[in-house]
Amino acid sequence: MKYDTIEISINKNIATVYLNRPDVHNALNEQLMKELTICFKKLAVDDNIRIIILTGKGKSFCAGADLNWMKNMVKYSMEKNIEDSKLLLDLFESIYNCPKPVIGRVNGNAFGGGIGLFAVCDIVIVVPECKFAFSEVKLGIIPSVISTYVRRRINISNMKRLFLTGEHFDSIYAKEIGLVDFIISYEELDTLVEKYIKILLSSGPKAISEVKKLVDSYEQMKLKDYKKYTVEKISELRVSDEGQEGINAFLEKRKTNWSES
Repeated sequence: MKYDTIEISINKNIATVYLNRPDVHNALNEQLMKELTICFKKLAVDDNIRIIILTGKGKSFCAGADLNWMKNMVKYSMEKNIEDSKLLLDLFESIYNCPKPVIGRVNGNAFGGGIGLFAVCDIVIVVPECKFAFSEVKLGIIPSVISTYVRRRINISNMKRLFLTGEHFDSIYAKEIGLVDFIISYEELDTLVEKYIKILLSSGPKAISEVKKLVDSYEQMKLKDYKKYTVEKISELRVSDEGQEGINAFLEKRKTNWSES
């Protein structure tokens, strides 16, 4: 499929997805949301892809909502607004629920929904110069759809204050509250990304997918059900082909077959 608002680069088993609207700081519009959702759903079922990197073209990562999209939004009915908001939710779910590990390579500023785009990633690496804000309240609206994913990264008191004030904050503060994982200079950004690619490639692909399910299941299950799930899941994976290969490789002091792929 040909995309107009995103670009994909595939190197062996690594897919890099670029937000490609640099002239408007990679702002979100309906087309970008649809294309990015389609892209992640396709990559999720592509057995040749093991890791996905999400980043932006140009100086910004994502400026949030596109101005022209917002102009149209003003005229939307309640039904059309719900349909539009579901597009954003579907996008975030396609990234968050992707069975492949997703690295957020945050190359510049992110606001509103742009923060949501990296909050759904598994590992988030940013450059020091980044500025962030949940600026929705300044427009008389709220960071509603992204709140589910932001809450998974920061505590409720920090989220409430930042949502209420819409204040700007920097990369250092974002790391302090857990919104991002690492800060690195732009010159070293790809070096750190490559480091985590190598680390992830040394782990079992199915194990990585199951870890993502495990963490998500904790929030969704009752504790009693979750405990039962964990016992059954580890037992299932120990007798799986991947589990057997991993344990035997460790005991035999050799590389696993996925480490060499």
